[in-house]
Amino acid sequence: MAFRAFNHETRRLLLREWGNGGDSREHTMLPSTRIVGDRFIPVRAAMDMDVSSYLLRSKNRNSEMVVSPSKEEYRKRLANIVLKDHNTSENHTRILQFHAKPCKRKQSSALADDEELLQIPKKPRKLLRHIPQTAERTLDAPDIVNDYYLNLLDWSTTNVVAIGLGNTVYLWNASNSAINELTQVHEDDGPITSVAWAQDGNHIAVGLNNSEVQIWDHSTMKKVRSMRGHSARVGSLAWHGSTLCTGGRDSKILYHDVRNRNHITSQLSAHEQEVCGLKWSLCGKQLASGGNDNLLYIWDSRSITSSRHLFRFDQHKAAVKALAWCPYQTNLLASGGGTTDRCIKFWNTQRGMLLNSIDTGSQVCSLQWNHHEQEILSSHGFSENQLILWKYPSMRKITEIMGHTSRVLHMAQSPDGFTVATAAADETLRFWQVFGPAILVLMFVVMAEEMKQKMS
Repeated sequence: MAFRAFNHETRRLLLREWGNGGDSREHTMLPSTRIVGDRFIPVRAAMDMDVSSYLLRSKNRNSEMVVSPSKEEYRKRLANIVLKDHNTSENHTRILQFHAKPCKRKQSSALADDEELLQIPKKPRKLLRHIPQTAERTLDAPDIVNDYYLNLLDWSTTNVVAIGLGNTVYLWNASNSAINELTQVHEDDGPITSVAWAQDGNHIAVGLNNSEVQIWDHSTMKKVRSMRGHSARVGSLAWHGSTLCTGGRDSKILYHDVRNRNHITSQLSAHEQEVCGLKWSLCGKQLASGGNDNLLYIWDSRSITSSRHLFRFDQHKAAVKALAWCPYQTNLLASGGGTTDRCIKFWNTQRGMLLNSIDTGSQVCSLQWNHHEQEILSSHGFSENQLILWKYPSMRKITEIMGHTSRVLHMAQSPDGFTVATAAADETLRFWQVFGPAILVLMFVVMAEEMKQKMS
């Protein structure tokens, strides 16, 4: 009895001590806020019934149906996009939950405001982009001259494609598919060796085999003027405002002001062989010229009348025809070499540095930057005749497009930057949605596919 009384008295004193006396911060026991269910009975409040239903149906479907690996990968990627917060791709995902999620810690308003200010914004979800392996449209291009050093294709800012075929320049309106013949030169003066639209989308320059350069007005379909100065064919043209640079087989670059009667304002004589590539930078401060002498020159527009180049690059081992200025990084130039070089090189034209060089394995005929993504497209000749889409700056191959049966000599880009036109020695003009917009995968596509399978 004494032992039981002692225990009872001790218990009474301890409860009084914990309840009234001593330091309550050390002895007061706080009630638990965690909701715990029975081990074998799931807690319904802690479950997302839609997600659980999807997981259950997906497990049953995987065990009963046989689908292709591509469709299974498609379903997994779609589930990750739609149910990204539920980690459905992990093996430990549970359909039933046996305990509730812990309650969120209450925060003071000041702390909440601070965390809101310091919160890093989430990176936007990257959409899936489909790159077609077949041309969207194919047109005949008979009598196109199979010559690596010419430039016979250009796309205007008003959505009109110009192409030189033999002795004739044709215009194809991409908005209404109308075809017009701009001009047909005499056989003694031809063939057409180069075409280039001005930035206004109305005037077009045409270079001829007889060393003449013609300026045409597209709205009236009439020739505005003819200009001479070269002693051989004019294979490259580059507009900048009202000025036109022309490169010829005589290894000269002429600087024309088309508004003046005496149109030649400067002559650049650095190249030793035919000038086959000319490109102004987007800001108009620098001009790049490539030649059959394997040389690449950079000219400053402010000192172009002095005939002194800014940089001279001799790292290519073949003719430099393909030139492209980066649309989103100033002073970044890409250049491509011919058959014995096969390389795409990237240059910092502010410091005169070679940044990178990639051996493509084929003759590089043309280059086009993607204006919407950090990508660059190259067209090739011997020996693969393909298009290659590269990720910049890693230069990882995104895809190869094998459509043409002969070397892809020319490329031009649409005004919206989504479509690329290619002209090849197989006498075809093809249009590719290689830079097309991203496509969001919608859930109803999969639902429709599953419903179709159930009905069949």
